[in-house]
Amino acid sequence: MGRLSDLFELARVRSEAAGWDYAGALTPQEAHEVLQLAPGAMLVDVRNHAELEWVGRVPDAVEIEWKTWPGGGLNPDFEAQLKRQVDPEAVVLFLCRSGGRSHNAALLARKLGYTSVYNVLEGFEGDLDARSQRGHIGGWRHAGLPWSQS
Repeated sequence: MGRLSDLFELARVRSEAAGWDYAGALTPQEAHEVLQLAPGAMLVDVRNHAELEWVGRVPDAVEIEWKTWPGGGLNPDFEAQLKRQVDPEAVVLFLCRSGGRSHNAALLARKLGYTSVYNVLEGFEGDLDARSQRGHIGGWRHAGLPWSQS
């Protein structure tokens, strides 16, 4: 089995154990590796525009807000934007701040017929620390993966 197959199997086992109805769940490091190894794989960042501007962006990610800024309501155009920007045959990895919105986006994508759908655990900023702050425990940025500040 190749490394990509191993990553997909690990992600599948995690997702199945949690009872999630999508292909799998990946750590940030694993997600980055999948993006390098799987031709045509896409990272969809579902954080809002304020988070992208103030916290940072992942290069080459497709950016589609799950919840709008300002206001925080669900993006009424999420499905249409996803269908327009992301090939349903592609390996699709969803990323948000901590893994919650991306989980919901992955569930919706699965219902829309996307089959190779993955959630990036820990998100961009990771889990809360003892002072209820993010960015110090886990996450894409803390792992030293590619990102930039606008």
